[in-house]
Amino acid sequence: MKYSGNIRKMKSELVNGKVNYWLPLFDNLNYNHLIPMNEWIGKTISVQFEHQINCVVTGKKIKKTFGNGMSYDAFMNSPMAAPSIIRPELSQIHEGIALRDEAWEIEHHLKPHIVYISKTSGLKVGVTRNQQIPTRWIDQGAVEAIVLAETPYRQAAGLIEVALKEHISDKTAWQRMLKGEISEENILTKKEDLIKYVPSELKKFISTDNTIHRIEFPILEQVSKVKSMKLDKVPLFEKRLVAIKGQYLIFEDETVINIRSHEGYYISLVV
Repeated sequence: MKYSGNIRKMKSELVNGKVNYWLPLFDNLNYNHLIPMNEWIGKTISVQFEHQINCVVTGKKIKKTFGNGMSYDAFMNSPMAAPSIIRPELSQIHEGIALRDEAWEIEHHLKPHIVYISKTSGLKVGVTRNQQIPTRWIDQGAVEAIVLAETPYRQAAGLIEVALKEHISDKTAWQRMLKGEISEENILTKKEDLIKYVPSELKKFISTDNTIHRIEFPILEQVSKVKSMKLDKVPLFEKRLVAIKGQYLIFEDETVINIRSHEGYYISLVV
């Protein structure tokens, strides 16, 4: 079957610990297709970049993207690219101060947030809205995750993360994650160790829920090496899909493509 449209981040669902993926394709800003990607693992797919990129916020044609599929103007002005997205501790909407868009920030940042520890390759700390669990863990390729704290607004979660970053990474080693090189460090033990570094005024938000959430990705074949591929340099390819992890499609020849970094790209896909 052949599909065409602008790429968006893959949607995911966790069912009995296993991840199902769908790839949305848009007609510019309008939803067009939702492709069930798990069905195509083990099969050859053909992708052609049609040399067109549309900003995911405004829809206008652009030559390159900023952030995830945005034009430069959107990146500089959209609340989806506000400084508090990358640095949650900068959010001030709980004080009535909006960085870019009051209504948007009330809807997205003045809501309960989770501080979590996840295991992608090693252990890392992160922050997300509670509504984004387990999507956030899936997007980063985590095989395990545990909630460390739940806060009523974004800034408080960010302040906890800042305090913990001196003792644990906040980054994912994506190559190791894709190769399945997973640390044996105990995630619950790490949570118990990190709690003592939470600032005293924020300890009231520490979660007593010690459930370890385990995630299994659709992997037919595990690759031992990975090489990132961009559609700008390889606009046409035909390869056998052997795995999906995080927001990456993984192919038999050990090349990988990050779907998130291609949001807004207009492609033709044959599966």
